[in-house]
Amino acid sequence: MDEQALLGLNPNANADFRERALAYFEQLKVSQDAWQVCAEALAQRIYSDDHVKFFCFQVLEHQIKFKYAGLTGLQQQLIRETLIAWLQSQMLNAQPEKTFIRNKAAQVFALVFVTEFLTKWPKFFFDILSVVGLNPRGVDLYLRILMAIDAEVVDRDIIHTPEEGRRNTLLKDTMREQCIPNLVESWYQILQTYQHTNSELTCQCLEVIGAYVSWIDLSLIANDRFINMLLGHMSVEVLREEACDCLYEIVNKGMDPIDKTKLVESLCQVLQSAGFFSINQEEDVDFLARFSKLVNGMGQSLIISWTKLVKSGDLKSAQDTLQSIESKVPLMLQLLIHEDDDISSNIIGFCYEYLHILKQLVLLSDQQKTNVEAVMLAVMKKLTYDEEYNFENEGEDEAMFVEYRKQLKLLLDRLAQVSPELLLASVRRVFNSTLQNWQSASFMEVEVAIRLLYMLGEAIPASHGAHFCGDVAKASALQDMMRMLVTSGVSAYNHTSVTLEFFETVVRYEKFFTVEPIHIPNILMAFLDHRGLRHSSPKVRSRTAYLFSRFVKSLHKHMNAFVEDILSRIQDLLQLSPPENGFQMLLSSDDQLFIYETAGVLIVNSDYPAERKSILMRNLLNPLMEKFKILLEKLVVEQDEERQTVLADCLNHAVGFASRTSKAFSNKQTVKQCGCSGVYLDCLQSFLPALSCPVQKEILRGGVRTFLHRMIICLEEEVLPFIPTASEHMLKDCEAKDLQEFIPLINQITAKFKAQVSPFLQQVFMPLLHAIFEVLVRPSEENDQSAALDKQMLRRSYFAFLQTVTGSGMNEVIANQGADNVERVLFTVIQGAVDYPDPIAQKTCFIILSKLVELWGGKDGLVGFADFVYKHIVPACFLAPLKPTFDLADAQTILALSECAVTMKTIYLKRGPECIQYLQQEYLPSLQVAPEIIQEFCQALQQPDAKVFKNYLKIFFQRAKP
Repeated sequence: MDEQALLGLNPNANADFRERALAYFEQLKVSQDAWQVCAEALAQRIYSDDHVKFFCFQVLEHQIKFKYAGLTGLQQQLIRETLIAWLQSQMLNAQPEKTFIRNKAAQVFALVFVTEFLTKWPKFFFDILSVVGLNPRGVDLYLRILMAIDAEVVDRDIIHTPEEGRRNTLLKDTMREQCIPNLVESWYQILQTYQHTNSELTCQCLEVIGAYVSWIDLSLIANDRFINMLLGHMSVEVLREEACDCLYEIVNKGMDPIDKTKLVESLCQVLQSAGFFSINQEEDVDFLARFSKLVNGMGQSLIISWTKLVKSGDLKSAQDTLQSIESKVPLMLQLLIHEDDDISSNIIGFCYEYLHILKQLVLLSDQQKTNVEAVMLAVMKKLTYDEEYNFENEGEDEAMFVEYRKQLKLLLDRLAQVSPELLLASVRRVFNSTLQNWQSASFMEVEVAIRLLYMLGEAIPASHGAHFCGDVAKASALQDMMRMLVTSGVSAYNHTSVTLEFFETVVRYEKFFTVEPIHIPNILMAFLDHRGLRHSSPKVRSRTAYLFSRFVKSLHKHMNAFVEDILSRIQDLLQLSPPENGFQMLLSSDDQLFIYETAGVLIVNSDYPAERKSILMRNLLNPLMEKFKILLEKLVVEQDEERQTVLADCLNHAVGFASRTSKAFSNKQTVKQCGCSGVYLDCLQSFLPALSCPVQKEILRGGVRTFLHRMIICLEEEVLPFIPTASEHMLKDCEAKDLQEFIPLINQITAKFKAQVSPFLQQVFMPLLHAIFEVLVRPSEENDQSAALDKQMLRRSYFAFLQTVTGSGMNEVIANQGADNVERVLFTVIQGAVDYPDPIAQKTCFIILSKLVELWGGKDGLVGFADFVYKHIVPACFLAPLKPTFDLADAQTILALSECAVTMKTIYLKRGPECIQYLQQEYLPSLQVAPEIIQEFCQALQQPDAKVFKNYLKIFFQRAKP
């Protein structure tokens, strides 16, 4: 071997040596017989360097994985002999090999097993066992080989091809027939030999049994001698975790329900008499987490057995199994309530399924009711935060607790299904006692009490009386708890978790305030002062901004008396100011959006006359316009790029805030009816100059464009005078993205105002097209994916624009552009239908073509258009689907073909027999279509049902394509 290259295998070697070693490895991989050198080196222990030995195994691994079939019988035999020789050498080594070499060797053995066991090496296991015997080093390798075989043949996490799946099934069947009893015997011998002297080997062996038990005959393992030994291991500290996992795999094995019940029961009796059923909180938590998983497995297995027995009608056995389940509940509860969340989390599955059984029973016994109550108390206790929970800077531990809480919520929902009355009574008891003494209670207790009230809303449907009604006699428990929540003063509790839970719950149950509106002023104050929007925690302020907007939206009918008071109190939160001199705003701009929207909702939905609403809206928006003007002037002269970005962002926020206030209007309360048209037109006037700002174009145009979209909806035709100027600015120095985002605006105007905007459209039509064409022909780097995608999206937007114009019946917009321009536009549509492999654009192009044929294709249509139909549109309907890129197996392409069929059909309907004659005598013969197929095609086209032709066209092109 190349000794120099081998030096590069050392992790400390320099880059050149490492490079050379890598190249050498590649060279050996492709070489016909270099692997034999590696095989010899391993068998004869030529090298002592660990990295060289690992390297040799890697070369062998590659040979077996990719080239084994090409080897001669002798060469394959050499590999087998090499492995056995290496294995024998391990018994003699002074020192065992490093773990990474042993694992790699086990992988190579497993690969040979998979390839050879069924054919050339049926004695694979016997050969290995005869070499290793009970030698500890040999046993270690034997067990590693078994785990590597499990990974290759059984592991469900590894995706196998169907062929590998069939091979693996055959391997398992053959092993079951020929050698599994011997393997099981070897495991027993290993356990017996090493259980007191070598914990590492014992644990490895237990892991192997756990892995294999899922597919071998269970009676080989689930018998007295094995189970007694495993239970013995449960009492040995270094073995018990692996023993637990092994028992879990045994319990999880699919089997007859009665046998499963017996197996679990016998295990439990032994565990119980050994004292495992009384959980000691001081116990090692790692072991208890495994034990909890084992108990969960036992519980769930019994529940599966119970379900099967009930289904099969064997009610006597089902009853026995249910008793068996019930006897595990005290243990389940001890684990559920354990202070370590991992231990608790591992038992939730059993707990959930047990409640599911109770839900199906007609009557619950007293003991079952007690169990339900115990689960309920456990869930309430476990929902509580730890002292150490970091609310301001949540990390991994916090994220895990949030996930765990979600599992507990599922349990709570299930409890509600079993006994809503009991859940309601329990929550009420905890809630009342906590809130009566909230000043002296810890934040965890107060938070969880409010949290439980919040969770009831989803857990108990309104039909159970957990809702609000005006009738005092019928007032629900939930109504009483809400009253207590809002009158107890707990909103002043000084902890972010309590504050947030308070506001979340108030907003969840906003219907309570329609029944008892007397509490609204107090809640508004909580939102507006240091408890909410002015809280010391940014997290609370941010969330409150959103919740406040939801609260106002749902209860605005009850807020008329407070509108102006609220508006004056939130005045300082509405300020628009770029961060200067280190001054930090209370709310981020995203949070401010909610406050602006809230202000809009209050004004628009108030009982004030239109004049008053108009004044209030102007008071809200005027400061924005004034500030916008000042900032825009600053931006135009600003040289520093960072400062430019800050100013542009701020201008964009101003436009966004104004836009957000308009969300308050509705069909019942339009901008016009509220007398607010004037102020929004002034906003337009103020914002449009930003379009001609020479710097930060993208961000400013984006903001103003979004505002225009909103105004088209809100202001109706009053917005139209602003559109020409806006369009002119937006079409200057365009990039593909600008245009792509501008076109939807024009489409919106066209679709909404139709004939009203015809003069404007005729004016802007060619400038817009020139801007589009100019961007599309601009050269870009050959492999610039992003530029190519931008162009594709722009092309789609362009065709969508033409579709909107033609679909709105405004064909005169195109017709009035002069003959040359009309022709140019038509050719781009033909090109879009045929030349670009983009089925979405092709579909749009065919929609445009069929619309134009419908509008202009008749006898009194556009001059010269009939010629165009025959010369270009008809050929397009054939050339596009015949392209190799037109994939008839693709759903989008089929939609394009469908529109192509509509186009053909429209031509026939407009031109009649003349069209059939052209197809029969001129066009189809020019494509060398056989006469009988031409006949068939024309008959299908003339069918009154358009569907017939659509289906025919697909078959026609499937046959025509090579």
